[in-house]
Amino acid sequence: MATTADVSTSARAKYEPVIGLEVHVQLLTRSKIFCSCSTRFGDPPNTNVCPVCLGLPGALPVLNRKAVEFAVLAAMALNCRINETSIFARKNYFYPDLPKGYQISQYDKPLAEFGWVNLVSGGREKKIGITRLHLEEDAGKSLHEGFAGSADATAIDLNRTGVPLAEIVSEPEISSPDEAYEYLTRMREIILYTGVSDCNMEEGSLRCDANVSVRLRGEKSFGTKAEIKNVNSFRFIHDALEHEIDRQINLVESGGKVTQETRLYNAEEGRTYSMRSKEAAHDYRYFPEPDLLPLVVDEKWQAEIRRALPELPEVRRQRMVAEYGISEYDAQVLTVNKTLADQFEAAAKAAKNPKRVANLVQSELMGRLKAKNLTIEQSPITMRGVAVSANLVEAGTISGKMLKDLYDLCFERNQDFPAVYEKERPQQITDSSAIEKMVDEVIAANPKQVEQYRAGKKTVAGFFVGQVMRASKGQANPQLVNELLSKKLDS
Repeated sequence: MATTADVSTSARAKYEPVIGLEVHVQLLTRSKIFCSCSTRFGDPPNTNVCPVCLGLPGALPVLNRKAVEFAVLAAMALNCRINETSIFARKNYFYPDLPKGYQISQYDKPLAEFGWVNLVSGGREKKIGITRLHLEEDAGKSLHEGFAGSADATAIDLNRTGVPLAEIVSEPEISSPDEAYEYLTRMREIILYTGVSDCNMEEGSLRCDANVSVRLRGEKSFGTKAEIKNVNSFRFIHDALEHEIDRQINLVESGGKVTQETRLYNAEEGRTYSMRSKEAAHDYRYFPEPDLLPLVVDEKWQAEIRRALPELPEVRRQRMVAEYGISEYDAQVLTVNKTLADQFEAAAKAAKNPKRVANLVQSELMGRLKAKNLTIEQSPITMRGVAVSANLVEAGTISGKMLKDLYDLCFERNQDFPAVYEKERPQQITDSSAIEKMVDEVIAANPKQVEQYRAGKKTVAGFFVGQVMRASKGQANPQLVNELLSKKLDS
């Protein structure tokens, strides 16, 4: 049988993948969904537990109102229809980290349905439908390493049991790993703007399972799907889907059949492995949760929650392009998270030229943050500092070279731009007679380069600019330097 590396271009062209994603978002409540235990991450194992989340006899669940409000807010941001009445159900299965032997979730009557995420890239637009968004409790965590005796044992930490989740199920309308990556990126962006989750994949507050099948192009019926679980980054989800699509094409092309199963992705090897056969809905023996009344989110409550809905990324981008005159690409970068967008807008309002602020954020600030592996919240240069620096450049007080040097000092000293500028106080030389004197000295000292320039080698002009800037210690006004050099070299 062929390996995944042997999939030919012609074989790939015959088939199309069909992908659906199930995203589990941990809601940012302080207590669990059905009890008052803390949801704090990183506490010692099995310390945030009680009779309710341990499923002890006689303990009854009480629904967390804030979890409902957060889930409804997320559903509204994702364009879902909120069902006024939804029903909790018991999803029965037996894992070591599920102490009750069932999970309280929602099944045929979920909290919200019929939403969508809008994908816009490369000049195209596509809506990916959301089948449903429902509330459920999380399970515990099985630990296979990192504790005494882990070589031959598994430990169970039940701190996560009962943490509130919103599960968001897409329609099977995603047609490539690239689209899956974009869908997840857009969804995470929207959820972060609402503030209902921190979407931290490393801590497990955003997790994704991918369902994927292949079929001959043009066919309407679906192929047999495999589910890929427990992938901890969007890039790995993309790579896992790439591998799984090729694996399934190989199977079908060689006369085999795809098995409905759950698979795990090994990032080091770049391949998926069979984990277990995939359960169907009837295997879970869903039935209504007898200890919880139907959840009613009436129109009045919905209206209260809707008032907390922020301006969402797509709308904000369009407004920022119109209001600040920045490009769509700039707006895309600057709205990647709400904190960055809020800070940019505050800086843009304080600056003489918002476009210059946008350029400085991208060209000077973001590159330095990335190089030092810092977030915008950890930046020594605040957006106010960016606005101050933009105004100084706009006024001609400092040059672009001075700004770069000052930004470097800000990161070296971990200080904001205004403080560093006040201490260093570099001033751009704008006196044309002083610059003309330096230009004359540089031209006189380099007759060979003058001869090359006048013989038609115009690129030598850059050499002269560099020499003048060096002579001025980077403080000469670049525009004046260029004007004077051109005038004298061309005379």
